[in-house]
Amino acid sequence: MNYTLLGNTDIKVSRICVGCMSYGVASEDFHLWTLPQDKTTEMVRHAYDLGVNFYDTANCYSHGTSEEFLGKALRDSGINRHDVVIASKVFYNEGALSRQAIMREIDSTLQRLGTDYLDLYQIHRFDYNTPMEETMEALNDLIEAGKVRAIGASAMYGYQFHNLQLTAECNGFHLFQTLQNHYNLINREDERELIPVAEQYGVSRIPYSPLAGGHLTHREWDSESLRSKTDRVIRLKYDRTRDNDLIIIGRVAELADRYGVSMSVIALAWLFHKGVAAPIVGATSVPHFDDAVRAVDFILSPEDAAYLEEPYMPHDVMGAIKPLK
Repeated sequence: MNYTLLGNTDIKVSRICVGCMSYGVASEDFHLWTLPQDKTTEMVRHAYDLGVNFYDTANCYSHGTSEEFLGKALRDSGINRHDVVIASKVFYNEGALSRQAIMREIDSTLQRLGTDYLDLYQIHRFDYNTPMEETMEALNDLIEAGKVRAIGASAMYGYQFHNLQLTAECNGFHLFQTLQNHYNLINREDERELIPVAEQYGVSRIPYSPLAGGHLTHREWDSESLRSKTDRVIRLKYDRTRDNDLIIIGRVAELADRYGVSMSVIALAWLFHKGVAAPIVGATSVPHFDDAVRAVDFILSPEDAAYLEEPYMPHDVMGAIKPLK
């Protein structure tokens, strides 16, 4: 496993991050395909044994049980808290990113995880109803209090990320060190504005959905997995551009065959080629993590990367919340 530092911090993370939305109590109003505690522990331990030390969750995943399952999995596996990097998020809760909400939610997150600090705390979306100064000051205060080591942001528009960073700079607050945006071979819209802003600030990119909800791991559009059959969010994200995306998926399969690797290796290697620090892989079976780790050492040539990118056509921005009317 290779490692890198998050942004301008001394936080050392594996080049693969475990996406913990895959873990927690399954439910009709969140996801039906999440893994129970025993399987979660198995996956977390296996990833750690492969050298993966980076775990990403959120207060809203499986109504908080994702955080609970991750914390228990780490403890039951005998993994030292200081040997892992734990990230979580705040926004999809009462009060969104108000100071009151942030201060309340960080304590609840820490309690569910069974730890007294987070390595990385991320705002899950942009909050149109809370002044940016209020949000950035609250996050700054969490770092000063020792509850959080660094802060990051997730999906939003480029100007919003820039304005939040500018707000922090102007007030002497801590800046975002990571960007967890929606980015993969079949959705590259953030290349226009959001990614350049992140690069301007030296922010580490840790994209979610690096395999497009599984679409980049198999030749056909759908699969027999429970997630493919039940995940409504994936269909909203990708189904409308299916015809164009299948061309790109075909090229991923072609290169996988040529090099004797899985499609996920090719898709993740492309992200590394594009400067991503650590894609967030939401694996639900052991071989998925094995493939993800193999991708770290697979070097994609510029010619192969261009071949994968060539069929891409503009998509809707998926992830950022549209401005309020």
